[in-house]
Amino acid sequence: MNSQPLFLVPGSWDEWREWLESHGPDIAGIAIGLVLVRFLFHRLFARLLREAANRAARARREDPEAVRKRAETLLSTLDWLFTIFLVFVGSALLLDQFDIQVSALIAGVSVIGIAVGLGTQTLVKDVINGFFILVEGQYAVGDTVTVGGATGEVIEINPRRTVVRDSDGNVHSIPNSTITVATNLTPALSRIRVDIEVPFRESEAARALVAEVASALSRTMGDSVTSPARVAHQRMVTDTDVCMTIIADVRPPDRWEVEAELRRSLKRRFEAAKAGLAFPVTGSGSARALPTS
Repeated sequence: MNSQPLFLVPGSWDEWREWLESHGPDIAGIAIGLVLVRFLFHRLFARLLREAANRAARARREDPEAVRKRAETLLSTLDWLFTIFLVFVGSALLLDQFDIQVSALIAGVSVIGIAVGLGTQTLVKDVINGFFILVEGQYAVGDTVTVGGATGEVIEINPRRTVVRDSDGNVHSIPNSTITVATNLTPALSRIRVDIEVPFRESEAARALVAEVASALSRTMGDSVTSPARVAHQRMVTDTDVCMTIIADVRPPDRWEVEAELRRSLKRRFEAAKAGLAFPVTGSGSARALPTS
């Protein structure tokens, strides 16, 4: 029985030249076409994705910067997946130009393919879970998260893994398939909380002073404050004092700066009004700034 070879290699320069004249334009066309498709996909899809993300941010009143990071992360992952798809398509088209019988190759490596498929089950799980993490917007690059037992800033997300840098600078690489619970701390970090203790009989005056400070803070740091400071809760802590919880929503990168400024402004305003004020200190009680007038 005569067996047909998978492909024929030209044996002389003339045969090579004839082969290049016959197949060269097709190969060049395939390469140019794939590059063009990749370029158009990136440009068009990136534009559509960013516009959709901006519309969603306006509709949901989300932080535009957080939405932008989420869109960029999703775009990079889809770019990666589409590039892999084009590589497979291009390989099949090139093999056809070399007259390689792809069906014969597939039959010859079927056993190896089964073994590889069993060995890459975890990789497939990583990709699927990573895709849903990005599509559902569970977290994005730049967010502070707790995943896989590690807490820190997300510095990279790809279809296989999530990379997190903790507060000590350690870099953790967590396979996406192992992430069963993801806690995004960024929304919590965008809200500041300051507790103050004031005499009960001055609580109404203290509320008015807090409102003045909140209004001034919104004017001076309006780009950082997304929701003005306000008294969210008040409770009795002693027979004569109450604790007021002041909260404000801010941009995550400016959290510590805004909180520090809020504390300074409260202290100065209460001192100017000669009103009693204390900042509770966990584990060591309270240090009263000024006695009640």
